[in-house]
Amino acid sequence: MALTHFDAQGAAHMVDVSEKAVTDRIAVAETWIKMLPETLDIITEGRAKKGDVMGVARLAGIMGAKRTSDLIPLCHPLPISKVAIDLQADPTLPGIRITATVKTTGQTGVEMEALTAASTCALTVFDMAKAVDKAMEIGGLRVVLKDGGKSGRFEAS
Repeated sequence: MALTHFDAQGAAHMVDVSEKAVTDRIAVAETWIKMLPETLDIITEGRAKKGDVMGVARLAGIMGAKRTSDLIPLCHPLPISKVAIDLQADPTLPGIRITATVKTTGQTGVEMEALTAASTCALTVFDMAKAVDKAMEIGGLRVVLKDGGKSGRFEAS
């Protein structure tokens, strides 16, 4: 199996997708941000000095998905048809579990957009809560579902 973003001489290049079929595509990515239980309480009770942490983080995730090709050098700009961000407080973590779903109809998948959305969302939670909890930890970033295109469906175990 070869890496697709390198030519025969080993130079990085953008993959030519012009011969690929236009299909409906979806990707779902997840991540989490761990924090002190007190920090989670501040966020869920709406007591953060910077405002609605989860609302702002949701918007940041949507914006991140839309700007992925500006951030990841070899990503194609895509006409995204849907971005949905779900943030769930999880006292057992303790922290917030984040799921990003991205859809398009096109010639290449949206895994990078889903990953960028999830990570941007988590980074925004960190930014908004760092004044009260500098030891927060972000982890578990991964694609859990990808569907559409020649390679078909992938679901993480």
